Amino acid sequence: MARMRVLFVGCGDLGIAAGLRLQRDGAEVFGARRQVGALPAGITPVKADIAAPASLKVLAEVAADVLVYAVAANGRDDAAYQQAYPQGLQYTLEAMGNTVRHVMFVSSTRVYGEDQGGWCDEHGEPCPADFGGERLWQAEQLLQQAACATTALRLSGIYGPGRRRMLALAGKPEEWPADNRWSNRIHRDDAAAFIAYLLAQVAGGKPVQACYNVSDDEPALQYTVLQWLAQRQGLRVKDIVVPPASGGKRVRNTRLHDSGFVLGYPSFREGYGALLDE
Repeated sequence: MARMRVLFVGCGDLGIAAGLRLQRDGAEVFGARRQVGALPAGITPVKADIAAPASLKVLAEVAADVLVYAVAANGRDDAAYQQAYPQGLQYTLEAMGNTVRHVMFVSSTRVYGEDQGGWCDEHGEPCPADFGGERLWQAEQLLQQAACATTALRLSGIYGPGRRRMLALAGKPEEWPADNRWSNRIHRDDAAAFIAYLLAQVAGGKPVQACYNVSDDEPALQYTVLQWLAQRQGLRVKDIVVPPASGGKRVRNTRLHDSGFVLGYPSFREGYGALLDE
């Protein structure tokens, strides 16, 4: 990827993982965040804060070809989501000006309001069921108004290095949820690799869709995952009462596969298996 300039706004764990892949492929990678000390060599630091619009003026100086907006909300309430997504994205796009030729927004499958175990794909308009989904969908709609090409990446639950909550929960059956919902996930490394893959398509002038579900191949019931993890850790699960399937959603990743991308961790078994083998 010859000298493509990529700016990650909100360059946290996912942005760093994707950015280092891009840097190894020959891109110039810049990472914007409040505290830049944690950025590794290979990613040029840019000190900026989406909550302080004046600080974003520096973003235009990067003259990036591609912007990847990968901000995480700084809280779990509506105000935090409003600030991180529609408001922060708007401030960022305004600060970038007209230099960028493609914007990617890291969104979430939370934009889908489905909660009866049904399937969700990228066709049709999302119908969010909570404030988080609403704010993410508002940001996606704002993204569509940009003057350049755009892509929304709807990630399901990220797991992987440093994200071991489910492994710990599997060892405590007494704390397992009362219901047995459908769940969806994507390994951090697959999410990062897919971002890098799509940007390689952009650099090569190949078509990229306006929206992708970034999820693995196997939606799974929570108890299916927890029982598998417990067994792998040597715990007895035979006597655990499994509640009936109830709620949640199942996410299709057809567009991801149609792009030619190959998942490294196509299901929770490969991904969690790798974590357990560390």
